[in-house]
Amino acid sequence: MILADKSDVHRSRVRNPDPTTYDIHDRVNYAVEHSFLRVDEKIRTITLELGIDTKLSQVMEYFEIFLTRMVMCRRAAKFLSCEFKLQINGAKLL
Repeated sequence: MILADKSDVHRSRVRNPDPTTYDIHDRVNYAVEHSFLRVDEKIRTITLELGIDTKLSQVMEYFEIFLTRMVMCRRAAKFLSCEFKLQINGAKLL
């Protein structure tokens, strides 16, 4: 449950119709064009794959608001005897 909840980031989550009034959460969520949680049973990994439009939000902003959530995902994966990984725009970060 933690993995599904804490990794849920995507532009479909933005309810505010006016981009000029976006806060950092709206901006980051709107910038995420692709979000997929990949589970590989064989090698026991859970990978959050994101595609972020860096013209709308920098990757650093993602970490500013989601770092604590990523730590929770890593702990949840460890509880399941898996390794949590993060891939943004094709780059493996964790």
